[in-house]
Order: sequence, then C-alpha cells, then structure tokens
Amino acid sequence: MTHLIRIGVGGWTYEPWRGVFYPEKLSQKKELAHMAGRLTSIEINGTYYSSFKPDTWMKWRDETPDDFVFAVKASRFCTNRKVLTDAAGSIEMFLNQGLTHLGPKLGPINWQFMATKTFDPEDFEGFLKLLPAEKDGLRLRHALEVRNGTFEGPAFYDLAAKYGCAIIYAEDPEAPEWPRMDQNTTDFRYARLMTSREDQPTGMTSEELDAVATRARAWAQGGDVFSYFISGAKLRNPAAAEALIEKMKA
Repeated sequence: MTHLIRIGVGGWTYEPWRGVFYPEKLSQKKELAHMAGRLTSIEINGTYYSSFKPDTWMKWRDETPDDFVFAVKASRFCTNRKVLTDAAGSIEMFLNQGLTHLGPKLGPINWQFMATKTFDPEDFEGFLKLLPAEKDGLRLRHALEVRNGTFEGPAFYDLAAKYGCAIIYAEDPEAPEWPRMDQNTTDFRYARLMTSREDQPTGMTSEELDAVATRARAWAQGGDVFSYFISGAKLRNPAAAEALIEKMKA
C-alpha cells in the first residue's frame, strides 16, 4: 500500500518569493492561501521562536484547503537545554498555545536539537516520556531532528521506535558532519532537504529530483511521508517543491 506523500517548504512569508513564486501585487494576507493551493504541506517555522494565539491557528486552518497539512516546529525552549528532562513546563506551554485548533490539518511536530546536543540515552528517554501521544482528541506525531553524530546507532533508533517517534532525514551539503539517518521507526517519515541551488530554476536538476521522488515512494510503502525543502537556496524552494509534486504524479 502506498500512503500519502506531502511536499512543501518551510514557512510562507519570504520577501524574495514575491514576484517569483507569488504574483506581483498579491496581498501578503493572501500568500498562505496561494502557497497552500500549489503545495500540499508547509512546515511552520515561526513556532520555533515564539508562540501564537488560538485565533491565528484557526485563521491558518481556515485559509487552507481541506486536505492540506501543517508540520509544526517545536519551541526552542523545549529542546535547547542542557537537561532535557527539565523541559516539561516548556513542552506544556508549546502544546497549549492552540495548535490543536488546526484539527486534522495538524501534521508532525519537529523537535529540533542543536548540533552541539550529544546523545545521553537516559536524559533523552526522559524527554521522550514527556511527549504526549494525543491532545484534545488529536493524535500527536512526533519527529526528532538531531544534528550530532553521537545519535547514530541502535540505541537512539530503538528509543525512537519505542516511543513512536520518527527520525527526521535531514540533508544539508553545507553541513556534511550532520548525520543522515534513513531509519524507519514509526508509521510516517519526515524529510528536510537543504539541497536546493540558486543556479537551478527548480532548485535541483530533474535527475536529482527523480532520486528524491524514488526515495519518497519507497518510504510511502510504510506510511505517510512529509518532505520539505528548507534553507539551501531558499528562493528556489517553492519551485523545487512544485517540481517534486509533478514528479510524484508520473
């Protein structure tokens, strides 16, 4: 069985996209609706830095198509700390801001850790125990983005599987020291691709996008896939996402 493959970018407010991805003179208030009409998902990045009111979450929900899904980047106050098991209060504040107002449009939550964060099995398991499986009747899908090589190995993979968390596949040519972990630990996959280039109108060559599409199709045999073009040549990311969506139709 092939599951859903959702493809998008990080955020939707970026001035250089205006006149390139967004039509000239399109109102900024209409940018989310425009992007959501052309892509199938967006990773909300602003939640990493600040919280939003319930009305904002409801507005995002109402401005997007019924089958659209948002991934949400967790607050840095949850993950950028020496002792992760002390994060209970920050996790509660993050989850209580109103994100469940997205309803079925709530996709995975990306818990991103700094590259300086090394793997401490006991502390990390304590953190995973703090992540609830559901909230307000909605399943919460948790994804872990780690950027330190100490996480590579069965100890981390088994912990992620034990607590039903996805391990994010992150690819950044500018950071070859970051681990690229292609591990199946739960019923969905999450990819963050920082591979787009300015000299390619679609961010990557057709052959490179074919390889991304092949990998996504393989992942989709085991569960839903969420794939985002992040950073890299940010100007090209919406075009890369659109090109990949077209590849998936072939």
